[in-house]
Amino acid sequence: MSRSKRKIDHIEHALSMESPRLSSMDDIAFVHNALPGLNVDDISLESSIGELNFSSPIFINAMTGGGGKETEKINRQLAQVANVFNIPMAVGSQMAAIRDRKEQQSYKVVRQYHPRGLVFANVGSEATVDQAKFCVDLLEADAIQIHLNVIQELVMPEGDRAFRGALERISMIAEELNVPVIVKEVGFGISLEAAKMLSKAGVAAIDVGGRGGTNFSWIENQRRDTPYDFFENWGIPTAAAIVESSSVAGKLPVLSTGGIQTSMDVAKSVALGANAAGMAGQVLKWLRTDGLDKTIQHMDQLMIELKTIMTALGAQSVHDLQSVPLVISGETHHWLTERSIDTKRFAGRGFV
Repeated sequence: MSRSKRKIDHIEHALSMESPRLSSMDDIAFVHNALPGLNVDDISLESSIGELNFSSPIFINAMTGGGGKETEKINRQLAQVANVFNIPMAVGSQMAAIRDRKEQQSYKVVRQYHPRGLVFANVGSEATVDQAKFCVDLLEADAIQIHLNVIQELVMPEGDRAFRGALERISMIAEELNVPVIVKEVGFGISLEAAKMLSKAGVAAIDVGGRGGTNFSWIENQRRDTPYDFFENWGIPTAAAIVESSSVAGKLPVLSTGGIQTSMDVAKSVALGANAAGMAGQVLKWLRTDGLDKTIQHMDQLMIELKTIMTALGAQSVHDLQSVPLVISGETHHWLTERSIDTKRFAGRGFV
């Protein structure tokens, strides 16, 4: 099967996949603030990763590219949404553009329709420094995501089976490129141990890509004669992955992705330690079901709701939201406790 056809298959399977709440965000509850002392107009949604400043902690995360005119159209519409709100947008893996010049336009369209906004390039951990530079140059990108997708590759019938040297390649790319390097998982989460290794490798941020969003194991199993169904419930739920990754000494910036569907998911992500939260599958479904104009309305409503939630919590800024008290229960509490991470520090925040 061609890479282009596989990209289209991924989109169709992702859109048809049921989306159960597996991110564990429902295990997180905010402590009510009866005296928030703020007006909605006081709220600022600005956030940042190092020197990259966001107008909102919401960004459009990597989805597609390399599938010809169909993925070009999707990326054009996503870029139009990002441009309206001046929020960052990441493209899908650019390996297709590296291998086939005809596929480059399906990525370049993002910069054309989001000319002054933040754009993230994207390539796999198998990439060389030169390939990473090509991806950045193609988009005039402000940062590059290096995605980790071991489980997807193992389930993919024609996927990679060799993963030695990935950390060393990431370190070389981080050292050689003049833009921030963000390492992201694609739906199976980044652990505390992996976050520590990435921090030492010199990356600028971690996108946890936790379990709860698009399930690439399930998608690839649809293409197998003998499914590897033992991988379909694999991974670290997004809520736990945020806490694990943000627990690393040095406070490497963390991005939350993996089943982020609502304004409350965004608020909880930030309160758990993320600098921003990325949406992918939800935005793609809006586009497919409701069209571009309605998707813009959905995104506007999301921003309004986030400001409303922050007002209720007495959090004037994203930084303040990272300090509000919350209670972690259920499987997330069990997971973090077994991983020797103290959850009481979240509940105890804000004590006078």
